[in-house]
Amino acid sequence: MKTAFFSMLMTAFTLVAVANPIAPKPVKVDLTKSTIVWDAAKVTGAHKGTVNLKSADLNFNGAKLVSGQFEMDMTSITVTDLTGSMKDKLTGHLKSDDFFSVEKYNTAKFVIKKAKQVKGKEYEVTGDLTIKGITHPITFNATITPDVSAVAKIKVDRTKYDVRYGSGKFFENLGDKAIYDEFDLTVNLVMSK
Repeated sequence: MKTAFFSMLMTAFTLVAVANPIAPKPVKVDLTKSTIVWDAAKVTGAHKGTVNLKSADLNFNGAKLVSGQFEMDMTSITVTDLTGSMKDKLTGHLKSDDFFSVEKYNTAKFVIKKAKQVKGKEYEVTGDLTIKGITHPITFNATITPDVSAVAKIKVDRTKYDVRYGSGKFFENLGDKAIYDEFDLTVNLVMSK
């Protein structure tokens, strides 16, 4: 009799646990302390700069990352390795239709679809990256420290998002004017305290 009662009690607990899974805990990201740095190269050199975050949040189940997103304010894109008129010229070009068309597409966004914990703080993150209204899946490695930060270096093929200017895939005889198709985004999301 005791065994049957215990068995029924365990079944009831199991049903309640399945029906009411633990909801992920949302963690806010401090937009003022977080950074996104871009690095792009061409045949004759390289440039780098920043873009501001518009919004970001991460969701944890205990200490494990399960979902999240970040949105970039593309109107804030700027160049940090140049000064004066050269900086202004390149920044304006990046905002133009040759590159990110920020007047029409003023945000870009990444949404986590899967976060696989590889070892300790190391994750393999897969999600959807949207630039210029075009979405493609992308996978990268990230270091996640719950309640502290999430850091990742994301390699992006710009041609998938209709950013073709200076690409050897679409234009011939570019010579030293060619710009490499891939650029890096170094994302450092700092959790709010």
